[in-house]
Amino acid sequence: MNMAETGNRNKKRVLVVDDELSILRFVKTSLSLAGYDALAASSGEEALRLARTENPDIVILDIFMPSMSGYEVLREMRKFTDVPVVIFSASRSAYEKAMEYGADGFISKPFKPADLARKIEGILKGRKK
Repeated sequence: MNMAETGNRNKKRVLVVDDELSILRFVKTSLSLAGYDALAASSGEEALRLARTENPDIVILDIFMPSMSGYEVLREMRKFTDVPVVIFSASRSAYEKAMEYGADGFISKPFKPADLARKIEGILKGRKK
């Protein structure tokens, strides 16, 4: 039994996925400071493992990663969970494709941490658990 199952989890758990470690650290730290329980994955494979084992409330997913793109991760995730997924990418043209793959939201890089927190809060409020 993991900690989320044994305790009273007050903070919403966010899984952040990006292969650029500086961005990953920045987003994870920003979300932690905003009151979230932030988890980090630097590859698609790691993201899928954490999505299965850590039961995140929402996933923030980069599109352009080596070995497994964010689109592939999203497609695989949709096979076992309906957790909300927000795509974040420097490519604004990725928006439509992300939505076709089943994303719940999109935010363009670069972004302000407060904008990301607002986006997450809006999606989570719309999907009361």
